[in-house]
Amino acid sequence: MSNRSENAAASPVKLRLGTRQSPLAVAQAEETRRRLCAAHGWHEGAVELVKVRASGDKIQDRPLADIGGKALWTRELDIWLAEGKIDAAVHSMKDVETLRPASLTIAAILPRADVRDVLIGAASVRAIPPGAVIGTSAPRRAAQMLHHRSDCKIVSFRGNVATRLAKLAAGEAEVTLLAAAGLSRLGETGTGTPLAAEEWLPAPAQGAIGIECNTADTHMRDLIAPINHADSYATVMAERALLEALGGTCHSPIAVLCAQEGGKIHMTASVFSSDGAERVDGQARFDAGDLDAPRAMGADLLARASERVRALFSAA
Repeated sequence: MSNRSENAAASPVKLRLGTRQSPLAVAQAEETRRRLCAAHGWHEGAVELVKVRASGDKIQDRPLADIGGKALWTRELDIWLAEGKIDAAVHSMKDVETLRPASLTIAAILPRADVRDVLIGAASVRAIPPGAVIGTSAPRRAAQMLHHRSDCKIVSFRGNVATRLAKLAAGEAEVTLLAAAGLSRLGETGTGTPLAAEEWLPAPAQGAIGIECNTADTHMRDLIAPINHADSYATVMAERALLEALGGTCHSPIAVLCAQEGGKIHMTASVFSSDGAERVDGQARFDAGDLDAPRAMGADLLARASERVRALFSAA
């Protein structure tokens, strides 16, 4: 376990759970703590939440892709795991780099929440006023919006949920998009209009909470394993395998939706040009746990894409 194991008997804390300190990240950590305590019959005090201010939370004035990408959400927690300051870390899986160090293991994925995006500021994509300003810093959302509404203008919109809603209210944009899962976890369920996932594909791993620990810490992996949701784990890992094959980065407009039935996963995915003018679609059906199939699908998408779409993916 960690370097505090000799004091375990004297301490009620059985697990130190690292989390970013944003309201949504803390809500996700609290859900993880509840599930761990329920699974093991622990009192809530057995799991300590250890909060860190991530680099991605400190820098709000530039697109994530321009300042280091998804690593800015995980860097501090990775260091704390390596140093033994925490036993496990809670992540929004949408924000976790596709390729992780071998020293770290995603030990569990919680039951996946609503994967849809929510449109705020208009009743539908079609109802957005002509030439409207759309606030988003996500290449996928920007490309999808421009694919459907090339008349709209995209402006950068970073920050936590409250910050982005405040920017919208201040008139910095007329419309924005947020994840339904995040809004729900913050009690904002009546905000905006959810977009049908089959028509507006979500981000890879959207709505999924993951718990990561040191690979060598088998005791911690055993403690975390009971809260793993097998179906959610299978879809998230399939979507991450697709990302891996594409070489997806923070610059890459990639959208994907997985549905499960009878042990099979049906994956639908699209890659876009930055301006949304080009779109390449693909579908695949494969067994849960088969990561070669989504990798093959990623290769096929790139093979059928134009050079300017492929330039957005490092595997091209």
